[in-house]
Amino acid sequence: MEEPEAGSECAIGAAAAAGPMADTQYILPNDIGVSSLDCREAFRLLSSTERLYAHYLSRAAWYGGLAVLLQTSPEAPYIYALLSRLFRAQDPDQLRQHALAEGLTEEEYQAFLVYAAGVYSNMGNYKSFGDTKFVPNLPKEKLERVILGSEAAQQHPEEVRGLWQTCGELMFSLESGLRHLGLGKEGITTYFSGNCTMEDAKLAQDFLDSQNLSAYNTRLFKEAGRDGKPSYEVRLASVLGTEPNLDSEMTSKLKSYEFQGSHFRVTRGDYAPILQKVVEHLEKAKAYAANSHQEQMLAQYIESFTQGSIEAHKKGSRFWIQDKSPIVESYIGFIESYRDPFGSRGEFEGFVAMVNKAMSAKFEWLVASAEQLLKELPWPPAFEKDKFLTPDFTSLDVLTFAGSGIPAGINIPNYDDLRQTEGFKNVSLGNVLAVAYTTQREKLTFLEEEDKDLYIRWKGPSFDVQVGLHELLGHGSGKLFVQDEKGTFNFDQETVINPETGEQIQSWYRSGETWDSKFSTIASSYEECRAESVGLYLCLHPQVLEIFGFEGADAEDVIYVNWLNMVRAGLLALEFYTPETSSWRQAHMQARFVILRVLLEAGEGLVTVTPTTGSDGRPDARVRLDRDKIRTVGKPALERFLRRLQVLKSTGDVAGGRALYEGYAAVTDAPPECFLSLRDTVLLRKEARKLIVQPNTRLEGSEVQLLEYEASAAGLIRSFSERFLEDGPELEKILTQLATADAQFWKGPSEAPSGQA
Repeated sequence: MEEPEAGSECAIGAAAAAGPMADTQYILPNDIGVSSLDCREAFRLLSSTERLYAHYLSRAAWYGGLAVLLQTSPEAPYIYALLSRLFRAQDPDQLRQHALAEGLTEEEYQAFLVYAAGVYSNMGNYKSFGDTKFVPNLPKEKLERVILGSEAAQQHPEEVRGLWQTCGELMFSLESGLRHLGLGKEGITTYFSGNCTMEDAKLAQDFLDSQNLSAYNTRLFKEAGRDGKPSYEVRLASVLGTEPNLDSEMTSKLKSYEFQGSHFRVTRGDYAPILQKVVEHLEKAKAYAANSHQEQMLAQYIESFTQGSIEAHKKGSRFWIQDKSPIVESYIGFIESYRDPFGSRGEFEGFVAMVNKAMSAKFEWLVASAEQLLKELPWPPAFEKDKFLTPDFTSLDVLTFAGSGIPAGINIPNYDDLRQTEGFKNVSLGNVLAVAYTTQREKLTFLEEEDKDLYIRWKGPSFDVQVGLHELLGHGSGKLFVQDEKGTFNFDQETVINPETGEQIQSWYRSGETWDSKFSTIASSYEECRAESVGLYLCLHPQVLEIFGFEGADAEDVIYVNWLNMVRAGLLALEFYTPETSSWRQAHMQARFVILRVLLEAGEGLVTVTPTTGSDGRPDARVRLDRDKIRTVGKPALERFLRRLQVLKSTGDVAGGRALYEGYAAVTDAPPECFLSLRDTVLLRKEARKLIVQPNTRLEGSEVQLLEYEASAAGLIRSFSERFLEDGPELEKILTQLATADAQFWKGPSEAPSGQA
């Protein structure tokens, strides 16, 4: 039978899917999945001292998480303050009666609750996973009536009206420059003033490198200098501002500089009143620390947030690494750089969790096998760390995860120098995995019917294996070739050969350069791709599957579903690609698309992606993976790709790394897959990411109580309303004052809401 012309298939798919797509990617659907994190049993097993330690750490994390509002969009702090006022005066059920009386339908009121829950979940009005703006799915005039007629507005009419006037337009606006987070014309970000471009970001990174300053806890603000030269303010996050503090390593850095024809000024005090609350609660937690490692860790975090010092945070992280297998695990600070358009500024996050002993035992066995398994990776020994620093690897049940979203697993700290010499920790977040990644059969897209039951049965177990390998042996593997400030190399220049070229090593990292600073915009996604590839590659090893308790046919099913999940995720990833700017908005999803491309390129029918028409008559697609070819075709292709990724990373070859990675990440309509057209199909059938309701802890006398909430948008809103019972109004004032002080740097809100300044 003659094949249809590939181009015509692409065109049909695109035309059929184009119609109704315009706005669904910018709203959260009323039937969005909502799950509650269950940590009751793990919390019950804590001693009263451990509960107090967990409580105060959780408070510190929740306060710090509010800084994310100021790291996201100019309007996010005002939206949060408005919602906070509304639901403090009337809980969701009481406000519902008022909304229905104002003429809203049940669906419209539910849409508002889902929007509010989304703002709380993402700590802002942009999705943490994908960086897309979301807007309320109801008429603006109706929402205005609800807000201005609410109990909150009766109590404080000027303040509520002022907040609405400041953020109402931006809450609903889908102007082209506001649909996604990005720099300059690409979108909106509050890590940089609105007049900054990627060139400014690069110049600022060069300046920071020259002064041995980290970008993790900074923002960049640009103004025109008096002499016409650009003037940049690099502002560090800290409690202290301009106050002199003679014994701090930071004070010598707080001054003006001339750099490459531009003025730079290093200041501090960003988010100061928020970080003050973080520090106060870390101090309280210190009294209940289990050992000296935890005490010293918290002391250094306090120093870091007080002074604005990343060096102090690194010292704290050293003590954290040394605190092996604690009952209550935590980490806090400016950690992940996914949402900085340049890729080097950290978003605030803090988590507190309890050890899940049964799953942790499997991970300990994996750690014990790690040195052996590292030898299976497809690069020469010289490209692996000189010594494998045995990390902690635990499965945790999360009590608190404050920030813009909750991951499934974490490998931290992110500081390259510590990871190479001191080690790291891995955590798998068991109770998050249990609820966040489950899928109902009827919502399972793009798979053959015969794959669906197998997928549902083995998705959870295979994901446990993938997360374990991804975090421990993905992020935990590989060496960076470095020349230090004294000129000393950490590799033998004479004998180490680049396996890709057959020549001696031509490039490396100079003193002060890091993976993030050198590879900048692709660093996060490239590293996620390397870790995901390691997971796929090593899950083929029988010893790995045995560790997780799988043998025989079960082991083969786990492998098949792990690989199938990855290629399906590569197709789902197209939701997170923006054709207008040819840019990816989510590091992990870009990585999965790249892996799909690599496996498609392997050919021989290993993977196929075929456009089809669904039973509803609308465009659809099918992903197929030939399980008999995973080892014979898939493994060699992944081996070649992984070696290239690692060699380019080790040698700091930015040009080579970009060419390889951006080549695979390009989304075109080239046949046979026609990915640009398939993107419309993916958007048509996408399932919204679940919202997660987290518990609160409350001190009653000397005992800490765990407060849980129902798995609904209203339950999520209640959890936030009760999170800041004592100081909600004060926090709203802090957030709006901080936002107003910097409003001139964006074209957004420029007037302080009355009564808020």
